[in-house]
Amino acid sequence: MFSDRKLPSYISRENVGPWHIYLEQVDRVAPLLDKALQPWVETLRRPKRSLIVDVPIRLDDGRIEHFEGYRVHHNTSRGPGKGGIRFHQDVTLSEVMALAGWMTIKNAVVNVPFGGAKGGVRVDPRQLSQPELERLTRRYTSEIVSMIGPDKDIPAPDMNTNAQVMAWIMDTYSMGEGRTVTGVVTGKPISLGGSLGRPDATGRGVYVVAREVGQRLGLPIPGARVAVQGFGNVGEAAARIFAEAGASVIAIQDVSATVYAPGGLDLAALRQHLRATGSLQGAPGCETIGREEFWRLPCDFLVPAALEAQINQFNAGEINARVIVEGANGPTTPEAESILADKGVVVVPDVIANAGGVTVSYFEWVQDFSNFFWSEDEINRRLEKIMADAFAAIWVLAGERGLSLRTAAFVIACSRVLEARAIRGLYP
Repeated sequence: MFSDRKLPSYISRENVGPWHIYLEQVDRVAPLLDKALQPWVETLRRPKRSLIVDVPIRLDDGRIEHFEGYRVHHNTSRGPGKGGIRFHQDVTLSEVMALAGWMTIKNAVVNVPFGGAKGGVRVDPRQLSQPELERLTRRYTSEIVSMIGPDKDIPAPDMNTNAQVMAWIMDTYSMGEGRTVTGVVTGKPISLGGSLGRPDATGRGVYVVAREVGQRLGLPIPGARVAVQGFGNVGEAAARIFAEAGASVIAIQDVSATVYAPGGLDLAALRQHLRATGSLQGAPGCETIGREEFWRLPCDFLVPAALEAQINQFNAGEINARVIVEGANGPTTPEAESILADKGVVVVPDVIANAGGVTVSYFEWVQDFSNFFWSEDEINRRLEKIMADAFAAIWVLAGERGLSLRTAAFVIACSRVLEARAIRGLYP
């Protein structure tokens, strides 16, 4: 696929990285776009701007430590950049570029007026104290401040970041502006202009699209067997909402362990055990199984809600699920998706499945601008309508043109982005 494209020196052909997974997805959809949009397709393959920053901080013991940070604007044709910030020891520029590209697609799929952006710092936040984490966040914010703003680029929480981190970013930005600017980030604490419903939004969106695809496949949620990889913000919320709707969550996997109960896990007990011990290992009422065995479990819905490329050519053939709902960004490689298609497994792609978070982030941004805040019931109703309508459009297009759900989602999103780009023209 990449034989005619020169790869950057930091990417090998054996390990092309997340950015080139994104590029392969664009390559697959490009021929399906309207002829009038073809001259603009290269726009999707090139980030608008990328920033690499040094983030030096003073540790509690007085030493100076340096960390590498990134912020990428992939495309802003439809509005300001929107995308999370992650703190993780394995963050790379390739990953942040890909995540920014997927944010462009995701925002266009649900038709919110944002472009795609993403950021990250290569750090293991578990190794930092709370004061060190605050200093890291504030210094990183000061390094990327030229790229962010309520009408320019609006960060949000992502892996290992949360409402507290967003509060530090908002405060740091506001100090530079000399006024309180709540709309510079979303996912903030409620007391600082955050939105009700935001913590569960991504997990709720996963559930909504699972329900929608289940209705079309004759696979109702009540009584369905669900396996979830990841028990953080997205995975925990999705598992809880599935269970509240009558599904049986039979397996959870996180970095500490994989737990399984064929009759359904007690999620409240699992959460309590995790808080008390920091691990799923030894949780009551379930057994611990091997990590690879997780993928072989018979289930109706499999929700990968952890990292990229978890479902790949090495384990896709063993998967025994009817539907995969991608709670994480890029959890299924293109090679794996071809294997799953041959097996008849329906894959609901990340760009719609986990778009609940950015949808409610849009609601938060709107509420901050208007200083008028909605109830949680109103937030959830609006979220469900946007997600259900967006999925319905993808399902119809996939059926009409014989496309996978991912390809149909990309056709819709890329068309919207490129139409905006074409109408705007070139300056100067």
